[in-house]
Amino acid sequence: MLPSLKQQYGVVEERLFCLLHKCRLIDHLFQIQCQVIIRGLLQNRQLAPKAAIAYFETGNLASARQLFDQILQPGTVLWNVMLKGYTEAGLHKDTLLLFSQMKRRDVRPNLFTFPFVIKSCSMIPALMVGDQVHSFALKTGLRSNLFVGTALIDMYASKLDAGLAYKIFEDLPERNVVVWTAIIKAYIANGDMRNAFHLFNQLEEHDVILWDIMISAYIELGDMTAAKELFSRMPVRDVKSWNTVLLGYANGADIGACERFFAIMPNRNVFSWNGLIGGYARHGKFSDVLNVFHRMLISTNIKPNDAMLMVVLSSCSKLGALNWGRWIHLYSENNGFRGNVYIGNGLIDMYAKCGCIHSAINVFTTMEKRDVITWNSMINGLAMHGMGLEALELFDHMLDSTEEPDGITFVGVLSACVHMGLVERGFACFKSMKQIYSIDPWIEHYGCMVDLLGRAGLLYEAIGFVMEMPMEPDDVIWSAFLGACRAWNHVYLAEIAMSRLVRLVPEDVANYVVLSNIYGNAGRWKDFGRLHKVLRTMGVGKLPGCSLVEVNMEVVEFCSSDAKHARSKDIYEILESLMDISKVVIVESELDELCEVNFVNSGREGHQLHCFALKIGLRSNIFVGTAIFDVHASKIDAEGVEKNVYRKVTGLQPY
Repeated sequence: MLPSLKQQYGVVEERLFCLLHKCRLIDHLFQIQCQVIIRGLLQNRQLAPKAAIAYFETGNLASARQLFDQILQPGTVLWNVMLKGYTEAGLHKDTLLLFSQMKRRDVRPNLFTFPFVIKSCSMIPALMVGDQVHSFALKTGLRSNLFVGTALIDMYASKLDAGLAYKIFEDLPERNVVVWTAIIKAYIANGDMRNAFHLFNQLEEHDVILWDIMISAYIELGDMTAAKELFSRMPVRDVKSWNTVLLGYANGADIGACERFFAIMPNRNVFSWNGLIGGYARHGKFSDVLNVFHRMLISTNIKPNDAMLMVVLSSCSKLGALNWGRWIHLYSENNGFRGNVYIGNGLIDMYAKCGCIHSAINVFTTMEKRDVITWNSMINGLAMHGMGLEALELFDHMLDSTEEPDGITFVGVLSACVHMGLVERGFACFKSMKQIYSIDPWIEHYGCMVDLLGRAGLLYEAIGFVMEMPMEPDDVIWSAFLGACRAWNHVYLAEIAMSRLVRLVPEDVANYVVLSNIYGNAGRWKDFGRLHKVLRTMGVGKLPGCSLVEVNMEVVEFCSSDAKHARSKDIYEILESLMDISKVVIVESELDELCEVNFVNSGREGHQLHCFALKIGLRSNIFVGTAIFDVHASKIDAEGVEKNVYRKVTGLQPY
């Protein structure tokens, strides 16, 4: 019969041991350690490891190491505690250095030593050291141990050596489900689903974790058929299993299948709703994101997490749903997300894209913690609003902070230079990317530079810049250059750009519209007519214009000739009356330029419906979002329209 602690160490030792077991405050730990030292118990083989564990649990690694270094002959248990603490803290190099020190001091490792060391070899990775540790484990006779064998299988799986992992698996005298899971994961990591599935079928009893691993592997390979077949075979399914398949549908091409699967789920948690909402966002169904989020709030007790709020904020940005974004801001402030960097970044982006740049600035200035995304969102937001000087000043502040700029940062900085017409500053920033920050410019950066040169009228420099690009220029680059040619009415270079665009995006009508305007401005009516004839032969038409209106926390989309709205008949009747009774003043040349009614059948109806959407927005004091900021609706006498409509509908004088 084992003796009690009291019999082994006495009352004081027992009390100190119990205090260390319960202690969670660092100040109390220091006091207990002082008592241990004062009473001459520092070399106690039971108290020292317990004290080190307590330090690791409070996150005070330095004190744990200081305690360890004071022990003259630390036992294997204390070495293991230190190895475990370093590994779990992600300090894998320190783990390997400590293990080397352990070997030099001839301390014999046990079966609990190797798993931590082997894991660190996998994580760095230090696979040559891992091979040495493997040999050492073989010499000590511990390779056949379940813990050590499982760790070795995991290490060789990370090395993508499934063959050696399987040899270790074969040599194990006994195997549990954890070992089987490790070898199956090794084959999955090597992309060998055939052998993984073969081993899976050999195992008589599977736990839920192994089922989920296999299903996830098939989903990542895009094989939803195999994933569904395995899911149907599962004897017991928890909510995580359902969420795994749901995420597969959400990432796939059929969002309808995701909706149907979500509907039959017996239980749902926040990750289930995240899966559906994320699926809608990935498929560009941003209105559905808001609708599902609203349904979750009113029909369940599930609280959103920061990942969900970020997706919802991003959808608000895409839709221009400012009221929704403001509500999310208020909700996050009152529900424990104050100071959350991810939510703060999402709010900056949302406010900037919804036209409220000053609200974005307020969020930025009140954030106590910032990361590179915070700076990027604010710099790009300022540049988007034409506040180039402020964006460049903020970039200078970023350089003075601890954050290093990345490629996205320079997209905003170069955009600011474009808005300000700062050619020299733009080139200096562009060159600094590679020379100072070791960032290879993306095609987006080259696009900004082409835009910068084009707006400055340096068209030949711009096309030379395009020709010297290290990657093939895409349609965005050539479209930017074509736009610059239009601004300076340069027909020859415009035709060069158009010849490239016809090969890259032959169906993009916008490019034909730009070139036709250039021909018209140059008085080249034959070319104008020829282009018009080509368009008619191709059957190319302009995409219908759309406007998004946020009413009572609901986003409604109006498109040209759209009849999907439940009250579309009433809308068109009011629209017809509206155009009869209102005094709408439109500069005809601008309308022709925007809608291109002379040669593309975009129709006045789309323009009128856009104006009607704007009218609803003004009447309800709400936000109207469009694909462009400088909407032509600014030419409308909106106040006069409102008064006439109010008088017509109510028979009363406007208030």
